[in-house]
Amino acid sequence: MKIYKIVFTLLLLSLLTSCRGREAGTNGSIAIDKIITEARLLKITHADGYTQVNIMDPWNSGKILHSYVLVPRDKELPSKLPTGTVIRTPVEKVLIYSSVHSSVLRELEAGDAVKGVCDSQYFNDSIISAGLSDGSITDCGNSMQPTVEKVIEMKPDAILLSPYQDATYGQITKLDVPIVECADYMEYTPLGRAEWIKFYGELVGKPELALNIYQRVVADYNKVKETVGSKKLNRPLVLTENLISGIWNVPGGQSYMAQFIKDAGGDYPWADDKNTGSLTLDFNQVLAKAQKADYWLLKSPAVHSLADLKSSYSLNDQFEAYKKGNVYVCDTNTSHFFDRFPFHPEVLLQEYFKIFHPEETTDYKLQFFKKVS
Repeated sequence: MKIYKIVFTLLLLSLLTSCRGREAGTNGSIAIDKIITEARLLKITHADGYTQVNIMDPWNSGKILHSYVLVPRDKELPSKLPTGTVIRTPVEKVLIYSSVHSSVLRELEAGDAVKGVCDSQYFNDSIISAGLSDGSITDCGNSMQPTVEKVIEMKPDAILLSPYQDATYGQITKLDVPIVECADYMEYTPLGRAEWIKFYGELVGKPELALNIYQRVVADYNKVKETVGSKKLNRPLVLTENLISGIWNVPGGQSYMAQFIKDAGGDYPWADDKNTGSLTLDFNQVLAKAQKADYWLLKSPAVHSLADLKSSYSLNDQFEAYKKGNVYVCDTNTSHFFDRFPFHPEVLLQEYFKIFHPEETTDYKLQFFKKVS
């Protein structure tokens, strides 16, 4: 009798463990527990014969922007599928609107899938340029009004684009080509945006590689955060961006960039602000809050010296960071900043940490920013 009770108990424990390891859904789907940990706009559910991906609407809380059903191209379509746009994976030919997505696909060993681009003038990428030159990549024109004939000719498996509020996308919606709404840029935490690599990994048939990349990103990002948290470091005040045509756009206090500054051991003048987007200010508003800033970080292809910064606006020399020579500029034309940092926030965090606390990071060399004099 004792043996029977022991066997029964072990079987029961095994069953409970199995049930806790997965959660049943509709149509026999199984949600992988905690597959998405940081991204607030991305939901991925693995099921028998397909993967369901829901993109949450950034502009309407709790609503779904788009649902996708990813089915391996070497499998038959299941008889029952949830509602959504069906995409056969791995995708083999894609049209993309942004260079950041060509960069992430290349990291996922699927760069050859990029067969067309829109807004080619904004792709600072030698491989894309070479493909456009030899004809292996099609230039489909302006993203606001793509050349439909060229899109039809290239026969893409999917079109990857960045959505905007109340978007319609014009004539391409009539082509019966899946439109993948890449809302990763609307995430307001660095690791949240980086986690979208899991979705792109699913699209190109490299989910394990995507997971491995993301796990390394998280580990390296948290290592810097833990270093900041474990030491009593002076937190310098940090100013960002610059005045352009009378307007100074600074990140909101709950924004993506504000999070970087905090995690890297800096203080931000608008840290108490509740906005996740940008604040539109004038020069006097910025000077009132950030005149004492220890560091000034800005992204510009036109500023290469302190003299350039002053010539762009004569009162820029009123900031302490300018007077101390603590101005760092990222040349966005040559640095590949926008292509790399969204899916590798650990690099930008290390960059900021190096600038704010150089004594703590003697072995790191700046990749994006350069101190100007």
